[in-house]
Amino acid sequence: MAHSYTPGLTVTDRIVIQRRRQLPLQGTVLVKVGDRVHSNQPVARAELPGKVYPLNLANQLGVAPDEIPEYLIKKPGDTIQKDDVLAENKPLFKWLKTEIRSPITGTVESVSTVTGQVLLREPPRIIELLGYVEGTVVEMFPHEGVTVECACSMVQGIFGIGGETYGEVVVAVESPDQPLTPDRLNTEMKGKVVVGGSFLSAETMVRAKECGVAGLVIGGIHDKDLRALLGYDLGVAITGSEQVGFTLILTEGFGAIPMAPKTFALLSAHAGAKASISGATQIRAGVIRPEIIIPRTADQVADTAMAQPERGGIQIGDPVRVIRDPLFGKIGEVSALPSELQTIPTESEVRVLEVRFADGSHAVIPRTNIEVIEGA
Repeated sequence: MAHSYTPGLTVTDRIVIQRRRQLPLQGTVLVKVGDRVHSNQPVARAELPGKVYPLNLANQLGVAPDEIPEYLIKKPGDTIQKDDVLAENKPLFKWLKTEIRSPITGTVESVSTVTGQVLLREPPRIIELLGYVEGTVVEMFPHEGVTVECACSMVQGIFGIGGETYGEVVVAVESPDQPLTPDRLNTEMKGKVVVGGSFLSAETMVRAKECGVAGLVIGGIHDKDLRALLGYDLGVAITGSEQVGFTLILTEGFGAIPMAPKTFALLSAHAGAKASISGATQIRAGVIRPEIIIPRTADQVADTAMAQPERGGIQIGDPVRVIRDPLFGKIGEVSALPSELQTIPTESEVRVLEVRFADGSHAVIPRTNIEVIEGA
């Protein structure tokens, strides 16, 4: 009955992944299948239509709507600068002249002789879709985007905020149980991905913004500090669009929780390497995990096996993390997989497993209350 378990986080030094890069609206794809792309390289581009501004010329000029064309200086399709004259009347006396000027720079979208309104539109906003990861284009979707394949080392987190970014990995602590304090951050870390240990305080996050770090990877934080950073409580919707000055990824959970030794060792081994990170998280249907992706070098890519096969189910010896109180955050390994149902304190009958922790202690835990640390 091990197949009833869904694997959890991936922490592995060698895997092949694919990331689909898709525009929010149709545009132009800038690369082709087989091209090598960089994380900061545009792979597709689109134009987001500018904001529309309506002006009631008939009212402002004091004329009938069907008379508007006689007073227009700018016609539909013309480009305009802010304060250009759009329309004017032709009074007998010059001092009675009325000029209607444009409040924006853009184009004249349309003129209505029914309502007497002119619609102005701001210039389109260019959206550039970046490659996000270093890799090879393996699939192209005309006018929409591409799929990029990357051989890499990868760490998935429990929770994150902030969008996609990239930078050099810097390890700012000596051990996974050491908290990341403000004095360990400096301006030389600007644009870099800083790895801490067990905990990140509100003061450290303020210091991180001052130093201009691209991302922070840490074991845990207090939920009150997260609320202070965001200014509001997060719900269950997807994260990743927050504008807090950096991307934050928690590898363990909320509270002061040492980073898993394997996770810390993997990130430390790649100190100085360039990483792509994303804080996007979704914990409901269609789970999305925050991630740190570190591309392999050309020689390493040649030796990298194909993507790891999907697990057939949990097995004895698998490393796992408890994701429910009272043992939340503890890491151990599966020591037994009883096949029979067992009654838990809520009087429900569930499938359980036995976990052995590093201190030698054991606990029997419902299978839904743990997750596998994949790739360990």
